[in-house]
Amino acid sequence: MALMLRSGLGLDPWDVFHQGLQRAVGLSVGAWVTICGVLVLLLWIPIRQRPGVGTVANVLVLGAAMDLTLRLLDGPDGLPARIALMAAAIVLNGLATGLYIGARLGPGPRDGLMTGLHRRTGRSLRLIRTGIEVTVLVAGVLLGGTAGVGTVAYALAIGPLAQFFLPWCTVPTPGQTPRKG
Repeated sequence: MALMLRSGLGLDPWDVFHQGLQRAVGLSVGAWVTICGVLVLLLWIPIRQRPGVGTVANVLVLGAAMDLTLRLLDGPDGLPARIALMAAAIVLNGLATGLYIGARLGPGPRDGLMTGLHRRTGRSLRLIRTGIEVTVLVAGVLLGGTAGVGTVAYALAIGPLAQFFLPWCTVPTPGQTPRKG
């Protein structure tokens, strides 16, 4: 998330929302990542999604890690480096989604919303994730968050990337044959 911000080419949709909240209310972007993580957990109640240790770790660590990374990392000079940083951020976020959901320790709040809605509706992960991303993007822009080409790329790519990486990263359950790569 911090890499997207530092690319200067647009924030991922959730961070457009977090930045909009920062501009409207105050606090850091990382603080809003944490606060929104807690609030999204409340949306889990009607879809009967259960949190795990990974869920709690996501809520407690992600916002602080973002603020720390933003303090330590400057944005690159030059458009090619900025594009590379943006692309790396998007692919790494897709991989990270596959890794921590696949570890079966509980998804983060936003990904648990995605997987819970997938389980309850039967719709594809990419469709649900894209719908969520577009919804928070619109809300973030209305709150004053900034969007750019990276925002569009992220919103369109994260669902398919999560769906691609998840089978490769999922820890097999007992009796299940691991996926060969």
